[in-house]
Amino acid sequence: MINLKPPFSRKSAIAKVQNAEDAWNDKDPENVSLAYSINSHWRNRNQFFIGRPSIVDFLSNKWERELHYKLKKELWSFSDNRISVRFEYEWQHSETKQWYRTHGNEHWQFDNVGLMEIRDMSANDIEITETERRL
Repeated sequence: MINLKPPFSRKSAIAKVQNAEDAWNDKDPENVSLAYSINSHWRNRNQFFIGRPSIVDFLSNKWERELHYKLKKELWSFSDNRISVRFEYEWQHSETKQWYRTHGNEHWQFDNVGLMEIRDMSANDIEITETERRL
């Protein structure tokens, strides 16, 4: 079994990223929130919020409007208690039915038990056609 608490090795950082990808692709906001500390600080694009209840609200709203959500994360770098990832996901807007591919980066900081205490995310959305989907 791989230790998913800091300090991270390359192997444990890759496993942490894969666990996050798997959880987000399950689209269960309550379950996803358990990977974050009780008072986790988030920046998601231009939104700032703190705590698991806010995370659950954010993700619930996100997955109500982002249909057919499919995410791929890739380890970019890591240190003792920090991991940076590049990600890409595709989704269809619930109202307009327009498809998008979102590209971005996240910087994560973990507490000593392996819960994410800081998540800083930047991303850009690109309109695509359904035939351009690759995820």
